[in-house]
Amino acid sequence: MAARNKARKRAFQILFEADQRGATAQLVLADWIRHARTDDRQPPVTEYTMRLVEGYAEHTARIDELISTYAVGWTLDRMPVVDRNILRLGAYELIWEDETPDAVVIDEAVQLAKEFSTDDSPAFVNGLLGRLKELKPSLRREER
Repeated sequence: MAARNKARKRAFQILFEADQRGATAQLVLADWIRHARTDDRQPPVTEYTMRLVEGYAEHTARIDELISTYAVGWTLDRMPVVDRNILRLGAYELIWEDETPDAVVIDEAVQLAKEFSTDDSPAFVNGLLGRLKELKPSLRREER
């Protein structure tokens, strides 16, 4: 598995855990880093994982606003937790991480949905992130 693929998967797991615990992504990231340093069985948290989690944390309100706006017929609370966090990670990387091609971001998010969510989730994730990709130039406005 490629390094960035592993980093994305870990970032998704951190966001998922934060959502489940009602904690901030930064707190869960700090826990993962601490565990990796004290337990040889825990894989290290890579720079890219930290970058994704910290980037998401910086833009959380805007990302949730975008997902809520463009997820037709779905509220954030009604979405499966897995899908919500895959979309959060994908939206962050798609809109704010320019060095990763958009098609790669979307494909990686769809793969996470195939691995961790329902049969309908890959199409949902693909459709929503595809819409955000189309609107990307106008979505980077400053957060309020």
